[in-house]
Amino acid sequence: MAERERDARGKPLNARPRDGLGRPLARGGSGTPRVPEDLRLPPGAAIVEAQRFLDANMPFHAHEVLEATWKSCPDEERELWQGLAQLAVGLTHLLRGNRVGAGSLLRQGHDRLVGFASNPPHRLDVAGLLTWSEGLLADLETGTLPIAPGIPVLRAAD
Repeated sequence: MAERERDARGKPLNARPRDGLGRPLARGGSGTPRVPEDLRLPPGAAIVEAQRFLDANMPFHAHEVLEATWKSCPDEERELWQGLAQLAVGLTHLLRGNRVGAGSLLRQGHDRLVGFASNPPHRLDVAGLLTWSEGLLADLETGTLPIAPGIPVLRAAD
């Protein structure tokens, strides 16, 4: 068995190509370009980049952008960015057909964002994200996958 790829510090990497929903493809194949593991964007740029991926039906990639921001943000925003990342990966699971995983992650993301609804930072549309996730969660409670989950909109309209 081939040894796993590692970075310069010996940290394991997953260099396999991935499809648009983040599923690993066969080695040597071509996939969707990956989000760099060392990506660190300021909040405004992270929101724009994540929305670009969501609009392109690539929520896994949006999740990676949001997760990178969550890991480098100030402590008082950690719940916010973790919640946003969980909504994106919850949508990923939904689009992959994983109803249980989608429900769990959408619920966790939703619950983390509730505390930011009254004073949303970075012009985020927290109320709209809560409404979007609540609709999906209600659909999932029926035991079926929503037919058209829609694209979450991260920022409020100007």
